[in-house]
Amino acid sequence: MEHSAPDLFRQQFNEHYPSVRRKLIALIRDEAAAEDLAQETFLRLYRTPPDQPEAIGGWLHRVLTRLAYDYMDKKSRERALTQKQEQSMMAQPQAAPSNEEQVIDKGEQEQVREWLDTLPERDKQMLLLRYEGYSYAEIAEQLQIRQPQVGMMLRRAGERLKRHALKAEGAMSSE
Repeated sequence: MEHSAPDLFRQQFNEHYPSVRRKLIALIRDEAAAEDLAQETFLRLYRTPPDQPEAIGGWLHRVLTRLAYDYMDKKSRERALTQKQEQSMMAQPQAAPSNEEQVIDKGEQEQVREWLDTLPERDKQMLLLRYEGYSYAEIAEQLQIRQPQVGMMLRRAGERLKRHALKAEGAMSSE
């Protein structure tokens, strides 16, 4: 009698899960993350099982290893970014701004807001999201556009903002 696909998957899961989890814990040294990656490994097995079911052990090992290395790369990039941010914050003197500087900063912020308000809504949202640190992928998701379009659209929105700023400066200097 042949096993159905869910029964076969359940059998493979019960047989291989402990060793997959153990290997992931050994690789990344984080039990909670290893649990997540083990689940992702078996989710991939469920979605796209190997062509040769007898090679399931090797297939699972390749998948778990790739997921672990991707996870470690991501964590490494996050640590490097955090360190870079901490170093730049330490390098900058944190003197309290004078009242005059605060008034100037507030005036500049108001001016930029006025320029932003002259832009189409999508340009304004795009520039604000990027300024807040959103990635191109996150901006694309927020504005429901394709990710490859984000860079060009940001550049164009920035150029429009710059033109509005130059027009405003020109109008102020001619007064």
